[in-house]
Amino acid sequence: QVQFVESGGGLVQPGGSLRLSCAASGSFFSIYAMGWYRQAPGNQRELVARITTGGSTNYADSVKGRFTISTISRDNAKNTVYLQMNNLKAEDTAVYYCNLLLRTSSNYWGQGTQVTVSS
Repeated sequence: QVQFVESGGGLVQPGGSLRLSCAASGSFFSIYAMGWYRQAPGNQRELVARITTGGSTNYADSVKGRFTISTISRDNAKNTVYLQMNNLKAEDTAVYYCNLLLRTSSNYWGQGTQVTVSS
């Protein structure tokens, strides 16, 4: 069982910034990667950014240079990752989901946090 605590979403004006956080805990071992995906109404869920425990990162082309994912930190059995989002655009509006991928290929999702970019 995996528990997620996601926070940091909200309403921001174009050009603004938000920082999402995700803490995953539970009875699991051997994390391969943590990351963020997003889903806008009518669209499929898409990768935003992901980082492996080895430090390798993947970003969607649309967010490169604007978003930065942190390394995975572990403290008191919680594995935490942050997504710093700068120069936000209206097209970044979506529900953002934290993802945990284990080395066993088991895949877990957070409950999602809404990001709305609007003037």
